[in-house]
Amino acid sequence: MAKIKSKFVCQECGYETPKWMGRCPGCNEWNTLVEELYDKKSNVKIIQDVSATYKKLNEVKIDEEERSTTEINELDRVLGGGIVKGSLILVGGDPGIGKSTLLIQVANNLSNADRKVLYVSGEESSKQIKIRADRLNVKGDDLYIIAETNMALIDNVIDDLKPDVLIVDSIQTVYSPDITSAPGSVSQVREITSKLMHMAKSKDMATFIVGHVTKQGSIAGPRVLEHMVDTVLYFEGERHHTYRVLRAVKNRFGSTNEIGIFEMKDKGLTEVENPSEMLLTGRPLDSAGTIVVPSVEGTRPMLVEIQALVSSTAFGMPRRVATGIDYNRVVLMLAVLEKKAGLQLQNMDCYINITGGIQIKEPAMDLGIVCAITSSFRDREVDTETVVMGEVGLTGELRAITLVEKRLLEASKLGFKKAIIPNSNLKGLETENIDIEIIAAKNISEAIEYALGG
Repeated sequence: MAKIKSKFVCQECGYETPKWMGRCPGCNEWNTLVEELYDKKSNVKIIQDVSATYKKLNEVKIDEEERSTTEINELDRVLGGGIVKGSLILVGGDPGIGKSTLLIQVANNLSNADRKVLYVSGEESSKQIKIRADRLNVKGDDLYIIAETNMALIDNVIDDLKPDVLIVDSIQTVYSPDITSAPGSVSQVREITSKLMHMAKSKDMATFIVGHVTKQGSIAGPRVLEHMVDTVLYFEGERHHTYRVLRAVKNRFGSTNEIGIFEMKDKGLTEVENPSEMLLTGRPLDSAGTIVVPSVEGTRPMLVEIQALVSSTAFGMPRRVATGIDYNRVVLMLAVLEKKAGLQLQNMDCYINITGGIQIKEPAMDLGIVCAITSSFRDREVDTETVVMGEVGLTGELRAITLVEKRLLEASKLGFKKAIIPNSNLKGLETENIDIEIIAAKNISEAIEYALGG
């Protein structure tokens, strides 16, 4: 066997050094040195010898059972209809959010459906996994576990077991003995992901890998990690809240706009089939500063409650706090209200919250923010049977939004009687099966008048 050595090569200028440095001495660029493996005798870069095959696109055949269901409808929706054979799926999220819980439940369902599953844990022992599995009532017949971090040993187990699905928890703990750097480093993460991708494609083995996140909320390690995988899923939500949102930010086999909503219970994660009803549970009636907005994530309409609290500030600089919605968008709406609606908010603290612990970023929430702030500022409640929706421009006009019919239908199903929408959405609007009164507004002044009664 050839002896292997490693050296670090700058990706910008080609400068070589035996040790990693943050800044390249050749071109003075930061974080451009990447570890590469070489044969110690011949000094030739080691490249895996794999014969390439090619064929016409029309000759590629797709099996009828291309996707495997996880029996978790929320996860299947986010994945685009199920797990694609040979796909590489990255699952990220904050510590304690439920990544491992979700994946062991997936492993249990797949193993019960005659799929051989290998669960690789680099963070827990086999006994710890068994304790958690018993708590979640996981008893899959074809579910195998291994507590190992050495990729060479894991590779041998995969060759021997030949699983249909592989789960690696987590990618930052697994290391390759051929590389001298520590587990979790840029070179290790890139090398391990490359090997897993090759195995997934060559063996038609669907692979889930868990990724740690940084304080900023992005996957820890090189950005190339997200480029290499087929699907990137983020598990969102507050650790101390019961509800979790699974969101796809990259998906080569489906939409990136879909979300799945789960509730964390003693026996694991359960699906939330009617998120609108769940998010509106306990909503205060006849209270100023609260309003309901129909939101659409992917193909799913959801009614969410926006709450606003406007109060006099005790400091020279008023506070602006936004939870569950983009802070900069809230500041923008406050500026539009001051300029176009005449609200004197420069000496007022403003707190905006979307209940349920979920994140909504679509522009259709603008009108809801405006009406909630105005309602709290004037201390006048909005009719509890009214929903609002619309994007607000910098001149105070209401812009058209997408999928209005779906939003109205969802509001009608939950008993709402009135909806305020942008006037530009009236053209081509089909309301034959929607039992709700529609009020069109051209700008925020008209919308506020309709919502608050002048």
